[in-house]
Amino acid sequence: MSLTSLDVVILLAYLLGITLLGIRAGGKQHSSRDYFLSSRAIPWWAVCAAIVATETSALTFISIPGLAYISDWNFLQLAFGYIVGRIVVATIFLPAYFDGKITTAYEFLEQRFGARMRRSASMVFMGTRTFADGVRLYTTAIPLALLFKGSPFMASLGPDITYPFAIVLLTGLTMVYVFMGGVRAVIWTDVVQLCLYLFGAVASIIILFQLIPGGTAVLFTKALTGKLHVFNSGWGLSLSAFFSEPYTFVASFLGGAFLSMASHGTDQIIIQRVLATNDVAAGKKAMVWSGLIILVQFALFLLVGTLLYAFYGNTTISSNEIFPLFILEHMPPGVTGLIIAGLLAAAMSTLSGSISALSSTTVMDIVVPLSGRSWNDRALLTLSRRMSLVWAFVLAGAAMIFIQTPRTVVELALSIASYTYGGLLGTFLLGVFYRQVKETAAMVGFFTGIISMTLVISFTSIAWTWYTLIGVIVTIAVGLISHRYVLPGRNRRQISPPPDLTDGIEE
Repeated sequence: MSLTSLDVVILLAYLLGITLLGIRAGGKQHSSRDYFLSSRAIPWWAVCAAIVATETSALTFISIPGLAYISDWNFLQLAFGYIVGRIVVATIFLPAYFDGKITTAYEFLEQRFGARMRRSASMVFMGTRTFADGVRLYTTAIPLALLFKGSPFMASLGPDITYPFAIVLLTGLTMVYVFMGGVRAVIWTDVVQLCLYLFGAVASIIILFQLIPGGTAVLFTKALTGKLHVFNSGWGLSLSAFFSEPYTFVASFLGGAFLSMASHGTDQIIIQRVLATNDVAAGKKAMVWSGLIILVQFALFLLVGTLLYAFYGNTTISSNEIFPLFILEHMPPGVTGLIIAGLLAAAMSTLSGSISALSSTTVMDIVVPLSGRSWNDRALLTLSRRMSLVWAFVLAGAAMIFIQTPRTVVELALSIASYTYGGLLGTFLLGVFYRQVKETAAMVGFFTGIISMTLVISFTSIAWTWYTLIGVIVTIAVGLISHRYVLPGRNRRQISPPPDLTDGIEE
């Protein structure tokens, strides 16, 4: 389980090359707006690639093959919902964002409701993103940790330091180009990283077909046809079993649609990329095409998992380690280095996006509004870079929490995100469709939606694919009831949304 000299050279060349590319692509930053939005000068296809690369991370690279290895292709049903959710975001949310001339997604909530709503949503986003991306960062440490375990250097430090060392190494390398180049560096490195990790998936499929007796014909054998099953109606299940099974078609499609609406319509890590395009038409193209690419990408990685089952059969190896183990033990020299570089690419693209999005939200939604002072461009840019450093340390610390987690990490990360996405999406939908609802009622609905998810998760066996939809329904219902019956006087004293924003919504 060691790399050849060629693999080491390839890995080092990738790490050095991607860092230098990020610094060069980032150029010289003149203001925090340039640092976070790149003056809205990025072509739509590059932003589309960045969206896909950011949401992919090492979860897709490692955990989705692991999911197909232990089960089937039911996970692919989510991708059909993803496409529908992105079409809704492109149609409803993006015109409002571009017309509002905003820097963060939560600036929309301030323009629509007020400053308290903006700060509340920003802090919830930061908490959710910290833990969800902590899982993603930990996932990437798995193959590196497996690799480091055999080295004399790590043996001298002790086995318990392997995962923390891998996490810190990845975070430090990513932080270099984020600090120097801002969102422009993040997006252009994402384009390269997307190509690299897709190459890794295709190369793995080709090599697995060569190693498995029977080649492509193995997919049509009785042992594998059941593992290629995509659609699961779930109609034969009892009512309780239907809602506790995450991958029935209804749960997957609705869960995927609402999760995608939340993640791509209210999550700053995606909105920051879309706002870097030239105009709303470019943003729409980037959004919708990203959903189609994700569908193909999920299918590729699920195929890898099925082929791993054909190669290994039933083993005691963890589903989170099965693909990294195959890469290290069975890939030819040179290809191993490229695929591990692809894995690092998937991880670094998401990590860099998270650092940039979290720092922009902290600076623009929390620090600047609460500071009570005016900031010049130079001071704000310095603050933005320093905040990027802070969030890099926080994400590395969060990743340490999930070391040796027994759950499939892709489901763990998505369930963490779904925990608060319902409240966030419900509040945004209140702002778009119910203009009579004002800030206080919206905040009551928002926090009730999040609290309701605590109860659902703690006291029911409902599957994570239902979390976002339940949160949305509770948030909107409580917000409307609060506006109509509980807080009518206080609501009437709130200001109306600005005309340019509501005009954009109607478009």
